[in-house]
Amino acid sequence: MLPPLKNGEVLRGRYKIRERIGQGGMGSIYLADDTRLKGRQCALKEVEYDRALPENIRDEARDQFLREATVLARLDHPNLPKVSDYFSNGPRDYLVMDYVPGNDLRTLLLEARRKKTFLKEADVLTWADQVASALAFLHSQEPPIVHRDIKPSNIKLMPQGLIKLVDFGLVKILAPEEVTITIIQGQGTALYTPLEQYGGSDVHTDIRSDIYSFGATLYHLLTNEPPVDARKRFLDPESLMPLRQFNTAVSPRTERAILWAMSLHPDERPETIDEFRKALLGYTEAPTLPISVRRARPQPIWDYFANTPEATLAWSAAVLFLVSLLATLVR
Repeated sequence: MLPPLKNGEVLRGRYKIRERIGQGGMGSIYLADDTRLKGRQCALKEVEYDRALPENIRDEARDQFLREATVLARLDHPNLPKVSDYFSNGPRDYLVMDYVPGNDLRTLLLEARRKKTFLKEADVLTWADQVASALAFLHSQEPPIVHRDIKPSNIKLMPQGLIKLVDFGLVKILAPEEVTITIIQGQGTALYTPLEQYGGSDVHTDIRSDIYSFGATLYHLLTNEPPVDARKRFLDPESLMPLRQFNTAVSPRTERAILWAMSLHPDERPETIDEFRKALLGYTEAPTLPISVRRARPQPIWDYFANTPEATLAWSAAVLFLVSLLATLVR
């Protein structure tokens, strides 16, 4: 790996690096000032190729990057950062995107967990509606575009409440005449990755892969617990706990929709993001318990009375009975 860019370094005679704000296996993300447009900040997504690969493979990867960058630069949606430029600098390639201020949802999730509380379901569904809008837009392109790395840290909440789905690092364009076209080869993040996305081939990845990752992301946001990854679930189908086992405030409707999206087999998931969104927001009904999940243990009878007036009366009666019984025995 080459050394990171230095603060103050200027790329393409235009983008002045402020700082590195992210780092991954294939490069870094930098915050930069656009010196041509005063006051504009942008994010530079760096792509660095494995130098151990044969030169012809690296050349093919760079051609692939340029083709996909051209497609991404044409996209315009309020819940996606705008790709405004792309260029090469030595052995590295760069995507230039709008800088998105605000916290990502992983930060909000960790804060809620630290406070021993949960994110409000109404808030999560409002955010989900916006993410679904972005995904429906990507999936409607010709050919469809699959994000492939949906997770809480790739969803940012801007100060005015607008959601942005960020990081095009693993985007796949579903061109039917080609086996696979990806900006950066990768598998996504294990906790949110569907079973078909593992392995070296992307042949079986389609828009339903995003639906799984989206559902797994919502599972985490509403429970404070990461979902069991798909490989473990394949070996132990009942290892996934229902959402309401962790957070009883989650509505049964929301739980059903999310578990539907997280079905292991793509054919058992919603066919489109819109179908999932309608079930999530209550416009249609999701199938009931569509996948194998660990069923809740039978609730102990005393739990039904806990923290209720009936509980106080029941315990008082029990105490009086025991006192009477002891008094009888003593006599």
